[in-house]
This record gives sequence, C-alpha cells and structure tokens, in this order.
Amino acid sequence: MFTRAENAAVDATANLGRRLLQAVWHRRDEQGQAQLEAAVQDAADAPEDEDAAAAVRQQIKRALREDAELRAELARILPAAGETVNVTASGERSIAAKTIGTAITGDNATIQP
Repeated sequence: MFTRAENAAVDATANLGRRLLQAVWHRRDEQGQAQLEAAVQDAADAPEDEDAAAAVRQQIKRALREDAELRAELARILPAAGETVNVTASGERSIAAKTIGTAITGDNATIQP
C-alpha cells in the first residue's frame, strides 16, 4: 500500500545524499577524492557499521572545514527549514502529505484508541 510512497521517499533521500557526496568529491584533490571514495565504499559494504558511517562523516566534515565555497554550495543544495514542498497525489483515494501520521482511505474504517 505505502510501497510507492516509501520508495519515492527513499529515492529522494538517496538522491540528495548522492548530490551532496558528489559536490564534496568534485571539490577535493585526488588524494581527498580517493579517501572519500574509500570511506563511502566501506560504508556501502557494511551499512550497519557505525564506524564506517562515521568515517564518511569525518571526510565530509574535513572538506567543509577547509572549503567555504563548498559550505555555500551544500547550503544551496539542502532544503531550507520551512521550505514549501509540493506533492501531487493522483488516482482514486490517493493522499499526499509531507508528514505521515495516520491515513486511512478504505471504506468502513474503525479507529480504536
């Protein structure tokens, strides 16, 4: 039921992360690119490994500390707080929401507290 919406949310998040990593990678020298690439590969190979994720974060933090232009570029990529989001829902009983709480679209639904 929510698979399409969940997939869209995952895709949007992954695409944002990909754009951020690409921006960081493109602004690094060859050594920095190699270090970032290795850290990302380690994290991809072991998604449950917090140390691998921390290594990626450390690479990004280092890049941000060293490059004011990169900080500005990433600020432009990230959605602003309170930003307007446009969502389209189409089809019978479709719903659209920025935040999902409880949504029931079936007939004769009963909600028990």
